[in-house]
Amino acid sequence: MAVSSPDFSSPLEAFLRQQLPALSGAMRLQKIGGGQSNPTYFVDFDNRRMVLRKKPDGDVLPSAHAVDREYRVMRALADTALPVPPTVLYHPESDVIGTPFYLMERVEGRVFADNALPDMAPDGRRAIYLAMAETLAQLHRIDWRAVGLEGFGKPGQFFQRQLRRWTQQWALSKTRENPAIDALLVWLADHLPDDDRTTLTHGDFKLNNLMFHPTEPRVVAVLDWELSTLGHPLADVAFNTVAWRTLPSEFGGIRGLDLASLGIPDEHDYLVHYYRTVGHDGQAEPFHWAFAFMRWAVIFEGIAARAHRGNAVADDAAAVGALSLAMAQRGLEAIDTPVPHF
Repeated sequence: MAVSSPDFSSPLEAFLRQQLPALSGAMRLQKIGGGQSNPTYFVDFDNRRMVLRKKPDGDVLPSAHAVDREYRVMRALADTALPVPPTVLYHPESDVIGTPFYLMERVEGRVFADNALPDMAPDGRRAIYLAMAETLAQLHRIDWRAVGLEGFGKPGQFFQRQLRRWTQQWALSKTRENPAIDALLVWLADHLPDDDRTTLTHGDFKLNNLMFHPTEPRVVAVLDWELSTLGHPLADVAFNTVAWRTLPSEFGGIRGLDLASLGIPDEHDYLVHYYRTVGHDGQAEPFHWAFAFMRWAVIFEGIAARAHRGNAVADDAAAVGALSLAMAQRGLEAIDTPVPHF
């Protein structure tokens, strides 16, 4: 969904014509609606189509909305087999449009907002889901040192550090009491895993952050790298599979749907495909899903906090923020959900 152009059109156009002198024709700027994080815009000229990502206006949580990190990781991945949009430029100052921002080339393809993939044949749905698993495995096989991401995060003790971070985020974004989040944080601190593997992680790897080829079940761009870091791959795996554990009313989950008739792999088959493709040892445990749902709960609470402050990105931010309660309950449920080993 596109909405009206913002009031920084003129200074942005002047800046871009200075930085990219080959641009021709008038600039067309449209905000892309539907996201909850960094405001995103189509920036079109007669001879070039780009996408702009910026920080939200107003006060934001420390370390959140890190457009500089998005830009860095996509530049680093440009020459790898993992598909990412080509980057154009990063501007770290707030003098042009009020916040730092970056530009990337616009990639043509399909982004699926509905995890149930309506209006698609069962074999098409299955192919889309398996391609998602393969792309996640491809990400986790990247040699992050070789592509210049040394210092992009701290190797080791990922869950310990993340637990501290999300505990702080919860304290900063809390708009009401949520005992389930408090209980999750206590349980997670008492059940930290010993496995200390480090890979590049996306942090928000889900279907609607992937762009697929216009006609083929093939990922042509991995989008929204705001939460990427050097971390533990099973954090990505659990986050990626929360859709199987949440209802359609809970931010578009697929729990309760007839997956067999839809052609969508069940969680077991999806995970088997990922594990076989990635080739690493180790499988997700209840801890990893409890951690994923805790993150979701705090993220949704942050959305509610931005709505309360009046600088939310999406119009439905207040309603989405209410999902914090549901996600925290799903996290507690994950603690007691047995996980088969393959």
